[in-house]
This record gives sequence, structure tokens and C-alpha cells, in this order.
Amino acid sequence: MIIATGNDLGSGDVIWWTGNGWSRHVGEAVDVGDEGEAIIARESAARRVNVAYLVEADAGPNGPLPQHIKERIRASGPTVRTDLAINTDIPIVKA
Repeated sequence: MIIATGNDLGSGDVIWWTGNGWSRHVGEAVDVGDEGEAIIARESAARRVNVAYLVEADAGPNGPLPQHIKERIRASGPTVRTDLAINTDIPIVKA
């Protein structure tokens, strides 16, 4: 599964493509399939996202789970202050 991510232009928050917009929650992300590059180009041109790119993910019980540790950290939130985490259920350590 391939999901799209980037940063919100206003807040800088990590955001994930939901199929009809962007969300701060990776669990709401959808598989972009072969349309990923086109979605990123369109959304970047419309200035709705900054530095968007595609990420490999696995389907999980609570939505997609990025395969790479960097993306898991981005999805979870700051590691230095867990009280600021967006989703503490995302395992940072790869199983």
C-alpha cells in the first residue's frame, strides 16, 4: 500500500492524504495506488501541502502503518515529549 504525506503550509503539521483532503492522523490515510504522483502534483500546485511524497505502508487494524521508522515517528508525533504525541498507539520500534 502507498500513502501520501507532507506538511501543512500553515501549521507545519505532518499531514496524510485521505482521498478527499488531508488529515493529521495517519489512520485516516488511504492507498493512493498509481495516482500518488498525480495527487501530489495537484495538491502541491494548489498550495495545500508542502514537500509531499509517497510512503510505503502496511494495512493495520487502525489504518495504514508506515513501514519506515522515520514515517512512524512523523505519524506518532514528537519523541521528546510524549504528551504532545498525535497517536501513541503507533509502534516506533519495528516489530
